[in-house]
Order: sequence, then structure tokens, then C-alpha cells
Amino acid sequence: MKFRIAAAATASLALAACGSADDASTEAEANTVEVAADEAMEPVTEEPVVDEEAAIEEDTAAIEAEAATVEAAGDEAAATAAAAMDAMSEDGQ
Repeated sequence: MKFRIAAAATASLALAACGSADDASTEAEANTVEVAADEAMEPVTEEPVVDEEAAIEEDTAAIEAEAATVEAAGDEAAATAAAAMDAMSEDGQ
């Protein structure tokens, strides 16, 4: 029983010692973070500029080819559906 009390007291003291922040480097880190945050929050005075060399030219040939493929597949599906409907109407008579 005495061992448990001694172990609990030792653990309490160890945890209490861990919470101490008397080290100067810890406070210096907080100031460094605050300075960086303040600099990021300063208002921007520069205006955006258009970069003509950065203009993106779109290649529409690939998009048009894919659209034609999709349209052809849709036409085939419609033809298959029409043939299936004709076959079903013939079977029903």
C-alpha cells in the first residue's frame, strides 16, 4: 500500500514538472510565430498584372473527337433500342 502511495506521489510530481515553461526558447518560438502571422495579415498594396505570355491556348481537336465518338455511340444505342422494340412488337403479334 505504501508503494502505491509513493508511486502516485512520484507520478504527480513528474507530471507537475513537465508543465513548467521556464525555458526562454519556448517563449521565443511563440514570438516568431506571431511575427510571421502579423506579416501575413498586412494589407496587399500591389495590383494584379496580366501576363500575356501565360495565355493558355486550348486544343479543341481532342474534345471534338471525343464528342463525335460519344455521339456515334449514342446513335448506335438508339438504333439498337429501335431494333429491340421492333423485335418485341413482332413477337407480341
